[in-house]
Amino acid sequence: MSRPDMSERDTSAATAAIDAVDWAALRHAYGTADDVPAMLRNLRRPEKAAEAADDLLTHVHHQGGGVYSSAPAALPHVLAAAADPAVAADVRGELLHLVRSLARSGNSAEPRFVTSGWPGAWDIAVTDLLPLLDDPVAEHRTAVAHCLAEAHGRADEAIAALRARWVVETAPRTRLQLIDSVGSLAAHAGEQRDASLHWLRSQIDGTAPSVRLTAVQALRRALPGADVGDCARAVSDVLSGSEPDTWRPDGTTTGTVVWAVGLLGDDPTAVNGATRELLGHRDPTVRAGALRVAAQAISRRRSAVADLLPYVARSLGDAEPDNRLFAARVLGMCGRAARPWADALAAMSTDAGEAHPQARTHALWALSRLGDARCVPPLARRLGDADPGFAFHSSHADGWWTYALGLNDVAADLGAHADDLLPPLRARLATATGLDERRALCRLLTAWGDASAPAIPELLALLDTDAAVWALDALAAIGPAAARAVPRERLRALLESPPANQRFAPRCLALAYGRLTGDRDPALRLLLPELDGPYGQESAAALLAELGPAAAPYAGRLRELLPRHVHGWLPLRVGEALWRITGRTDEVVPALVRAIAPFAERGGAYPAVIETVRLLARIGADAAPARPVLKAFLDADERPVRHGTWRSVPEDDALCDAARAALLATSAPGGGDRRLPGGSD
Repeated sequence: MSRPDMSERDTSAATAAIDAVDWAALRHAYGTADDVPAMLRNLRRPEKAAEAADDLLTHVHHQGGGVYSSAPAALPHVLAAAADPAVAADVRGELLHLVRSLARSGNSAEPRFVTSGWPGAWDIAVTDLLPLLDDPVAEHRTAVAHCLAEAHGRADEAIAALRARWVVETAPRTRLQLIDSVGSLAAHAGEQRDASLHWLRSQIDGTAPSVRLTAVQALRRALPGADVGDCARAVSDVLSGSEPDTWRPDGTTTGTVVWAVGLLGDDPTAVNGATRELLGHRDPTVRAGALRVAAQAISRRRSAVADLLPYVARSLGDAEPDNRLFAARVLGMCGRAARPWADALAAMSTDAGEAHPQARTHALWALSRLGDARCVPPLARRLGDADPGFAFHSSHADGWWTYALGLNDVAADLGAHADDLLPPLRARLATATGLDERRALCRLLTAWGDASAPAIPELLALLDTDAAVWALDALAAIGPAAARAVPRERLRALLESPPANQRFAPRCLALAYGRLTGDRDPALRLLLPELDGPYGQESAAALLAELGPAAAPYAGRLRELLPRHVHGWLPLRVGEALWRITGRTDEVVPALVRAIAPFAERGGAYPAVIETVRLLARIGADAAPARPVLKAFLDADERPVRHGTWRSVPEDDALCDAARAALLATSAPGGGDRRLPGGSD
């Protein structure tokens, strides 16, 4: 049932109740809550209500993570306005969203971030929410059901009300939310637990695809981690026996496919089987969703490559250009595993073979990941174009956005082809005006090392620009040829007057100066004090590693740092510095193994882990205690790196290559020495 419009007397009472609160003593995201009363009163003013609802969301809830002290005081007034038919429907919806957001934060945030008055206020709010399940507006009933999913302390009562509403509910989206909310509450229920689980199972066995899939989602939420066999069977039946537009009443087809296949849970056989079938669907938007599911599966499990990549490769000939692009990107992500389709990718990388410019770019990337020289001529032509089709930055976002590939992602490993690529790159470097472009080109030359020597004149010219830091890095990477070409007085002038508005410039310039000239004093003056500070120890340790035995006076300070952090960049940098300074491995190897071992068990390895494994390979035979961890990295099917990103497979490939090299080095009796030549204690 809906509540009647608030009378003038009710409005006066509500205003009095608002004014009775000492709002100045309460807090929200931006400080004291003395501005909240005006927001609450404005909810009753049609011309100001929408803005007031938005202000309440941004102030009282903000971005979640906790519940401010103003929330319990504001909640009854927010809920009263949300229940009032006199308030605009869209505003009521926003207020119910606020209620749900606060309730979710109250349940999920650490207790120390939830104000003490919240549980009592939320309990009272649940009582007021239950009658709103009968609101005449379907969208509001849906929102109320969503709110009640957070009524963990009143789960039995809320489940009973949700199921009672189901009997008379006719709106499809509301019916689905009722199911989903029961699933959220079942894990917190007492006497209603078994009945609600039985009810959810009965919905799984229904006929409407959307109801069946939502019931699967709800049951998996009610029984987290449990093996619910009926769920996989129901999802497989729906995916193979109905059309995606019947699976969920809202959202895009592509997103619906991703969601529906995700309901198969952690069952690679079922997921891969459904994905293969959907990759051949007649609807291009369904195929697009299946491509994303395939990318996700491949980013997670190594075995998914053999199961899915041949089916993904068929999409190189898809009639939909975006699907061709996505398929090329998945093949590029998989690197060496995509070699059987190298000819198709080479054909796709040409203007004649592919009309979609970004699809050609992705095919080029895939060829470069294969080390296939056929990517070089089109890439050289691209470097001469006004718009090369590559970004001058690298993106590290999660998910499967087909953002422009970074130039360095495509070309960093092509140093062996520098003779062909340097002429257009040098011409581009000489005319580049933007910092992003200059920086990207310099970083590419840095990656190529001494092969970039012909570009020394262009790099020298950049020393008078805002790209001086990156130009000097590239010159240092080139090595002796650049050292002979760089005027020392120009380097000293840079150290004395680094580019403005670049806080990192002094240390970067000092490090590059030392690598070019052998004079490490400027870098030591800048970085050594950071050994005793809360930040920056990694850079100081890396410098000392470059100095080797000459840094022996600092070995004691490095030993103090070695156990300070269990994982991350610090154990790597400090461990490498100690090894290069003293030649001893007995104190370093245990710390390095301790830094990487957790990632062999739980995954999530990141570049510091890969670099640590590479260091163990350089240490050689004395790093033998790392062998069990290295084998665990290689034996895993679930990739021990971050999943769900285009970088997942390249990072896993790098980790595997490093682990194999380390295993080889540690198995050879002469693979490493306890002390390096010239080492000292």
